[in-house]
Amino acid sequence: MEVSQTGIPGLVVVTPKVFGDPRGFFLETYSRAAFAEAGLDFDFVQDNHARSGPRGVLRGLHFQQPPATQAKLVWVTRGAVFDVAVDLRLGSPTYKKWFGIELSETNFKRLMVPRGFAHGYVTLTEGAEFMYKVDAPYAPSLDAGIAWNDPDIGVSWPVTEPVLSEKDAVQPRLADVGSPFAYVP
Repeated sequence: MEVSQTGIPGLVVVTPKVFGDPRGFFLETYSRAAFAEAGLDFDFVQDNHARSGPRGVLRGLHFQQPPATQAKLVWVTRGAVFDVAVDLRLGSPTYKKWFGIELSETNFKRLMVPRGFAHGYVTLTEGAEFMYKVDAPYAPSLDAGIAWNDPDIGVSWPVTEPVLSEKDAVQPRLADVGSPFAYVP
C-alpha cells in the first residue's frame, strides 16, 4: 500500500497493491494493520455503497457536524468519479482549500478524508458505484453541507450542469453558515 500526501494536512491518497493477471485481479480493500502502520489509525464502524445512473450526478458537498463528525475512506468499484474534499477546519493552514482526484475502477485509488472536511463527487461515467467506510454512524440531525459551486471555494468540477438532488441544489454557501470544525495540528 502506498500513501501519498495531497498538500492538505491529514488528507491522503491511498493506493493498494493490486495483483493482476489475465484472469483478473486481487487486492486488499482495507487492512486495519496496514493502515495503522501508515499512521492512519481509524476505527471504521460502517460501510456504505452508492450507485449513480447517469454521468454528471453530483453528490455533495456533505459533512456531519460535531459531535458526530466522520472520517471517510472512499473509492470506486465501477466506473469513475471526480472526488473532492474541502478543508473546513478553522485555523487550518489550508482552510477552504480543496483537493480533487479521479477515483476509478481501474486506478484503484482511495481518498482518506479526515474529520473536518466537506466531501463530494461527480460521476464521470454512467453506472458509477462508490464505496466508503466511515468511523461514526450516520446522524441525520447533524447532516449538513455547503453549495457544490460555492464561489469562495471554487472547486473546478469537470461538469457545468450536474444532476443534483433537491437537497444539494439548495445547500448554503460556507460564508452563510460558517464552519463547525477546528483545526488540531
